[in-house]
Formats: sequence, structure tokens, C-alpha cells
Amino acid sequence: MQNANDLGRSSTVLEQNSTLIAVIEMSLSSWLVAGIVPGLDRHPLKKLGADEDALLRLLHRWREEAAKVGHAITRIAVAFEAGRDGFWLARWLRARGVEAFVIHATSVAVPREHRRAKTDRLDTEYLKRALLGWLRGEPNHCQMAAIPSLDEEDARRPNRERENLVSQQTSIVNRMKACLARLGIRKFKPTLRHASKQLETLRTPEGVLLPPNTVAEMRRDMVRLRLVREQIREIEAARLQRLQVSESGANAMVKLLARIIGVGVETADMLVHEILSRQLRDRRAVARYAGLTGAPDESGKRRREKGLARAGNARVRRGMIQLAWRFLLFQKDSALAQWFRTRAADARGGTRKTMIVALARKLLIAFWRLTTTGEIPVGIKLRPVA
Repeated sequence: MQNANDLGRSSTVLEQNSTLIAVIEMSLSSWLVAGIVPGLDRHPLKKLGADEDALLRLLHRWREEAAKVGHAITRIAVAFEAGRDGFWLARWLRARGVEAFVIHATSVAVPREHRRAKTDRLDTEYLKRALLGWLRGEPNHCQMAAIPSLDEEDARRPNRERENLVSQQTSIVNRMKACLARLGIRKFKPTLRHASKQLETLRTPEGVLLPPNTVAEMRRDMVRLRLVREQIREIEAARLQRLQVSESGANAMVKLLARIIGVGVETADMLVHEILSRQLRDRRAVARYAGLTGAPDESGKRRREKGLARAGNARVRRGMIQLAWRFLLFQKDSALAQWFRTRAADARGGTRKTMIVALARKLLIAFWRLTTTGEIPVGIKLRPVA
């Protein structure tokens, strides 16, 4: 029996004589729509502006053309690649009775020639081939993306915005330090509370004050840094308030994960909204979505491992590898920490890197089981409930 959360193939039987199939090659200003209409020998191709209403009218027109040749359409299936436009079109079409799917672009098979032809028309042919195989129920013909609701997408924004702001904060600080290093000043810390007042007294190794243009640039950077840090604090305060107000759903999962010693609220919030709140079918799907699985390369007698697949969510992967190192510090006596020390006893760099990835994978699967079944991982210490 097929798992309900398996997006590798369709669970609905394809009746091709009553199913209108369409794929969309999307760009910023235009959409190229290709269809397979029952009863028509030709495969229609239509270029539209980026207009969802025009797309729906085109699908209805093709349905009427099929009805004229004796094929009553009972199902309309539309698919397009995951990309810049996100999932809004799929939600919009589903609300109007159209089955909409979003294809992982990397799961679509394409020719492997070094200089293959690449046009929108050819891309629609590859998409039609992939969608047809998926609708027929062929396993792993292509992979569909889970379409989140608007609330689920919105819940990810604070964590991702904070990540961008932290990156900007680091960039501003590094730029300020580099600006002063050109003048021989290396001990100034822009993140201190009274850093702006210290600019007036800073002197170069020659004993002269900072040049006026440099001071003006530093002050502008400090204004940007102050604004970014205020926005980070605002996001963190809003998150804590949200956790205090609500005790259900994703917030309950965040609180549960944050009880694990070594896991902070920021990491727990990221894991819940990026992966643990998704309906993944099993532990292998959890590890694969995080990009913590291997990439074997086998051909004939050759057997080698190319490292991490890196095909999943980069945020989860980075966060889990960082958490794995942190876990070794905060829970030294846990079974997982002892397992890591036993396996990495030879202290070689390659071994340690391989085993830390394995530890990150085991931790993620343990967190997934904790949030789905309430099963507390063996040997992992939890903070007492306040």
C-alpha cells in the first residue's frame, strides 16, 4: 500500500481519455503552456503573459475542444517546476478545481550532451514526459514538492529573515574592521555599546586621528548596524511572545525541542518550521530532505563515496551539523556522544567529519520521532519543565 505522504508517484489511477494534462514553463514575464488534450492528435502549445486568469481560460478552452470530439474531461492536471514563483499558483488552481503539482526541477530527466539544445519548447516536452510517468504511478519517475499552505509559508519567514539579518550584521562588522585595518587599527570592536563615542578618540599607529571621510563612513555603518540589531531583537521578542501565547501545533513542538539541553529556541524554531512540521513518510525521507545522506558513485569495480548529497534543505543541514558539535559539548555522557567518540577514536580529520554528519543525521531522526510520537530519545537529557 502506498504511503499517503509519498510524493514519488501518484496515488490516483490515470484515465487518460478523460484527463486534460498541461505543463507550464514559467518565466518572469511570460508562461509557455503545453497540453495533452484527449481526442486531439496535436499537442497544443500556447504562450501567455504571467496571468493566472488567462491560464484558467486556456484550460477551459482545451476542455471544450476535447468535449467536441467526444471526450468528457473529468480531471485537469497541471504541473510546473519549483522556482521563483513559489507555490501560490498551485494553491490558486487547486481552489478552482484543478489538480496542480510542483515538480522538483532536479528530478526531471534531461539529455546529458555537453551542448544540448535548451529552449522553453523542449523544456515543456521533458516536463510532459515526467508528469505523464508520475501520473501513471511509476515510482521515482519524478519527484513532486509538497505544497504548503499560506500560513505554513508565512511561519517560516521570521526565521529566514533573522538569518538574513545576521548575515548582514556580520557583513557590516567585517567591513568596518577591514576599513580600520587599512589604517593599522585592529582592536576596535564595532559591536560594543559605546563604540560610536570611541571613534572620536581613535588614533592610527602614527598618532593621528581618523580621516574625516573614514569617520563619516564608519558612522553610517554604525547606523546600519544598530538598525539591523534592533530588527533582530524585534524578531526574537515576537517569537518568544508567540511561544508564550500558544501551546499547540508548531509552538508546542518548538517548546518540546527547546527542552533538550544544547538546543536553543532559535534552532528549535528553525527545525520545526523547515522540516519537522512537514509530513515526511519515514526516517529516510527526513534524512534525505535535510541533505544528510550520502552520494555513492558505483560503476563496475569502482566504489567510492562523493560525500553529502546536498540535495535537501541547506538551512537544516547547516543547523544540524552545528548542533551536532554543540551536542558533544553539552551532553558528553549521552549514548550518542559516546558512540561518536568510539567511532572517531583515531582522530583523523576525514573520520571526524564523516562521523559528525552521521551524528547530525541520528539527532535529526531522534528529534523527528520526539515531535511525531513523543518518544524521548534514549540518553538525551531534557531540561525540567518550568
